[in-house]
Amino acid sequence: MTEDIFPCLWFDGKAKVAAEFYCGIFKNSKILSENPMVVNFELNDKKFMGLNGGPMFKFNEAVSFVITCADQTEIDYYWNKLTENGEESMCGWLKDQFGVSWQVVPSILGSLMSDPMKAERVSNAFMQMRKMDIEKLINA
Repeated sequence: MTEDIFPCLWFDGKAKVAAEFYCGIFKNSKILSENPMVVNFELNDKKFMGLNGGPMFKFNEAVSFVITCADQTEIDYYWNKLTENGEESMCGWLKDQFGVSWQVVPSILGSLMSDPMKAERVSNAFMQMRKMDIEKLINA
């Protein structure tokens, strides 16, 4: 296979606005090309396409983008940027102002959940959280 696989996000006429918003948040990001129908952009060197598709389809939680964060500062940064004019949900999930779902999680979550002595306590802890709190997860 020689072609890349990348997501195409259906926006109601706001693909360029969305691409600019995301490129302003993620490092190593840029708009690659655009025309009235499509905006191609990269976030942290990952390709995306924004489509000005109209109001027929809406985003939902069936698809989300996961951001793994090294520390609480990164979690706070992405959470605050993406929930601005968006909405918080539970367990590190949120919707941004365009309705796109994101999971902002600590990179250590997998190892915490793999520890049979801690997994249940960690799970119970993050089930009570909106934004993930690394210290509370570690101390669970």
